[in-house]
Amino acid sequence: MSNEVKALDDVSFDIEEGQFVVILGASGAGKSTLLNILGGMDRSTSGDYIVNESHVSSFSENELVFFRRKQIGFVFQFYNLMPNLSALENIELAASLSDDPLDSKEVLASVGLEKRANNFPSQLSGGEQQRIAIARAVVKNPTLLLCDEPTGALDSKTGASILSLLYSVSKEYHKTVIIVTHNSSIAQIASRVIRVSDGKILSDTIQENPIAPEDVQW
Repeated sequence: MSNEVKALDDVSFDIEEGQFVVILGASGAGKSTLLNILGGMDRSTSGDYIVNESHVSSFSENELVFFRRKQIGFVFQFYNLMPNLSALENIELAASLSDDPLDSKEVLASVGLEKRANNFPSQLSGGEQQRIAIARAVVKNPTLLLCDEPTGALDSKTGASILSLLYSVSKEYHKTVIIVTHNSSIAQIASRVIRVSDGKILSDTIQENPIAPEDVQW
């Protein structure tokens, strides 16, 4: 008898540039493992992962570091801002890692916090810190914006504003946004919903008429 545990099993899909995708599943479904593979933080034991014709699965460790730095923007449930840097400096630090960054001040303005440029994280609310975290991810001008439970630490009103921001970022900068969540309400705003359970894809649905983020019922 095999004791092998498969975190993901026969998972296969394509995502087009500019799509707004929600990967939905309960705790332990395999969605975080999937996000880690998409972000180049974990490797799959078999299969292939291709981004813009590059076979990420075969990258060396140094190539994976370069891939994460240049092509991936991460937004986590907890903000992980540098406490000794101002809001603008947190964004500028991320911009310095990119060969083709967006303008830090413009991105800060796009998340509505240009007046908070010189404030430190401890001087910002949870919602404001998450906005800075999103700006930090976007300023790198990444291929993929990967969001792991981005509203999980926020109240429903603030969470709705963060979803609205992610949606507008996707449209304004034509970014591919992938949100991993257990919250089925969030799936209502996506153009595509991939449901996972026990490491398998249960369904992969295109939503022709997603609702506006501000209309999400929590």
